[in-house]
Amino acid sequence: MLTLIEFRLDRGSGVATYLQLVHQVRHALRLGVLRPGDRLPTAREVVAQLAINPNTVLKAYRELEREGLVSGRPGQGTFVERSLGQTSMGDRARLRADLVRWVRDGHQAGLDLEDLEALVASVLTDLSGESRGEIA
Repeated sequence: MLTLIEFRLDRGSGVATYLQLVHQVRHALRLGVLRPGDRLPTAREVVAQLAINPNTVLKAYRELEREGLVSGRPGQGTFVERSLGQTSMGDRARLRADLVRWVRDGHQAGLDLEDLEALVASVLTDLSGESRGEIA
């Protein structure tokens, strides 16, 4: 079976492992990588990939299920129920290309990854104070 998402862990992040899995699924839903009907990797597959406790994977999947994003089907797996993305794939591709250019420009200007992350975080913080959900 094709794996649409491959989980990665940052063991030094201080973020609980199950929350890292939840966040990665949410990101994949927002970006259109995962769509309704797609199957998430089984707990066994994730355990084999990441060498973590199966209960950690199950906790993440339960959280996603509680949010209405996925549902478990006995004997079949865990499937995506709804997307979080609001824009078309064309708009996402265009915006991503713009962002790639912006990051490259930042690198050429001498900014490293942490500088870029701090700049993006500051802009998002400023804009979220202006208007929730409507960035102008």
